[in-house]
Amino acid sequence: MKIVDRDSWLNPVADEVQKRFERYQNRLKSIEKQYGSLGTFASAHQFFGLHYDRIRRGWWYREWAPAAHYLSIFGDFNGWQRYANPLENTGNGIWEIFLPDDEYKNKLVHGSLLKVIVQSSIGEQERLPIYINRVVQDENTKDFSAQFWNPEKYYVFENQSPKLKDEPLLIYESHVGMAQEKEEVGSYNEFITNVIPRIKADGYNAVQLMAIAEHPYYGSFGYHVSNFFAASSRFGTPEELKKLVDTAHGMGLLVIMDLVHSHTVKNVREGINLFDGTEYQYLKPGMEGVHPQWDSKLFNYGKTETLQLLLSNVRYWLDEYHFDGYRFDGVTSMLYKNHGIDETFDSPWKYFGDNVDNDAVTYLQLANKLIHDIDNQNVTIAEDVSGMPGICAKIEDGGIGFDFRLGMGLPDFWIKVLKDQTDEQWNMHEFFFTMTNRLQDVKTIAYAESHDQALVGDKTLAFRLMDKEMYTAMDKASQNLIIDRGIALHKMIRFFTITLGGDAWLNFMGNEFGHPEWIDFPRYDNGWSYKYAKRQWSLADADYLKYHWLGDFDKAMLDFVKKNKVMSAAPAWLLNADEDNKTIVFERNNLIFVFNWGQKSLPDYKIKVKQTGDYKIIFSSDDKSFGGFENIDKSAVFPSEKIGDEITMKIYNVARTAVVYSLKK
Repeated sequence: MKIVDRDSWLNPVADEVQKRFERYQNRLKSIEKQYGSLGTFASAHQFFGLHYDRIRRGWWYREWAPAAHYLSIFGDFNGWQRYANPLENTGNGIWEIFLPDDEYKNKLVHGSLLKVIVQSSIGEQERLPIYINRVVQDENTKDFSAQFWNPEKYYVFENQSPKLKDEPLLIYESHVGMAQEKEEVGSYNEFITNVIPRIKADGYNAVQLMAIAEHPYYGSFGYHVSNFFAASSRFGTPEELKKLVDTAHGMGLLVIMDLVHSHTVKNVREGINLFDGTEYQYLKPGMEGVHPQWDSKLFNYGKTETLQLLLSNVRYWLDEYHFDGYRFDGVTSMLYKNHGIDETFDSPWKYFGDNVDNDAVTYLQLANKLIHDIDNQNVTIAEDVSGMPGICAKIEDGGIGFDFRLGMGLPDFWIKVLKDQTDEQWNMHEFFFTMTNRLQDVKTIAYAESHDQALVGDKTLAFRLMDKEMYTAMDKASQNLIIDRGIALHKMIRFFTITLGGDAWLNFMGNEFGHPEWIDFPRYDNGWSYKYAKRQWSLADADYLKYHWLGDFDKAMLDFVKKNKVMSAAPAWLLNADEDNKTIVFERNNLIFVFNWGQKSLPDYKIKVKQTGDYKIIFSSDDKSFGGFENIDKSAVFPSEKIGDEITMKIYNVARTAVVYSLKK
């Protein structure tokens, strides 16, 4: 296996890597033998649920519920008569009913509400069809119902998915519901009008959407999914979500979906838990099927029907909504039986031992194959903190097949630095090592702060740096040393991370301009308030506020990495890590980067360079347009000097400033 050839640390587990690949091969061959192809296997959504039969003229409703004793569909179309339309058990756990147009054409109409009665060993339950593609909540009773979705005109896509060509992937992570400034749930249409143009103008080329699959509790951030084939009705209709994706494509933006296949909500009325009366229909039974920290249920990835459900779900969003790929949530939790909790991954056997859920590994391999078979340009991202070997390697090389992994240690590092250390304690070697400590053949998405840090109880970088001063001193006319320090370091941290930390970049909406407040979804403890479940775009747009500076810096930063191909260049070369003066100098793609993290400006500061000649400044975080003080003359020329084998030049090393030098041509 090539991943072993490339990494000798894996030699002790070489046989296990081979077995991992063989398990995938055997599972794939078994699927292909029974179903013809992986794509056919992953098309259960075209059979189960509600589907129109053009030959017989009517609607089929089908469900897989092997342990159920009785199923019946009821709703608006039959006057909510619970037992008037029972399903027939046709064998192999499949139940079905045909609703002919002759009888139901004017009854089963677009927008009709419905549910299914399931009788099993645990009694009678009102449930929602598992493959239903539309679920709505009653504003008064808060009860969820399935909705028959059959509009006169289905949405017709106008735009193809864009191709990034030679640009790095620059992702703007977004939550549709809290993407507006008003204190209520935002809509797909408002996101189209107010947010997509902003993402494009800021220089991002991809939008990552959270909380798309239906979830009963809004405050779960979309991570407790109940209905895997239903786009959240909180934000609008399926047609409006399709328009959102299509509009983004038309503006050159990829659209990536945050996919939650790591667990499911334990709710019985809304979700899939105990649907046919058993714990083990799709999920793991007993305590093995309960996540100890998430209060949710866990999938049994070794079960054929579970694989089919999840892989069909993968295909569904790509086919039906034209998403361009997925960020797989909770991959670490999926990979390990103890979910990686309190685990130190200090041995190759930790990745291939008894604690590994091999069925989950095989599922992720099959999902990646399916996604890239549909379109090899589709993007897959793993949220894995464990560093699973081969996570981004080709499956045939012994890997799992993702395109990118999230550099989850990077935001954790910045939290530790700002929370636990004084400026004087910062270690320049540790700064550089943390950003660059990764296998170069594992494509990594760098990010300086995560959406979790924006939640109530934690702090974003901006709020951790400037805290309450942001409420009184963010007017450009005001002077405040805490704000000055905060703005300077906010820019440096982001620029340092994007130029060293990975092959792609992720930003959570609002962080680019230092959004001042946390996210707090409506809940009992805050009186069900939407006050903090929003984004204050007006702060970034007001040119008299300092947020405007941070927003402008972010645009310039993205433009810089794109034009200078920094993220695709060879790894950075550390030229100096000056602990006394808190300065880091490195070279990347023939550019010299100087980061002075200290509080002292140093004239005639000597730095090493790799080539002789005169240098000029091409980027500075100290520009006045970014809230800096322009302490450096950007028109100045900096000659280099070669003495022996060493080439040096002298610069004005400004405190809390990042500067990039380029050789004059």
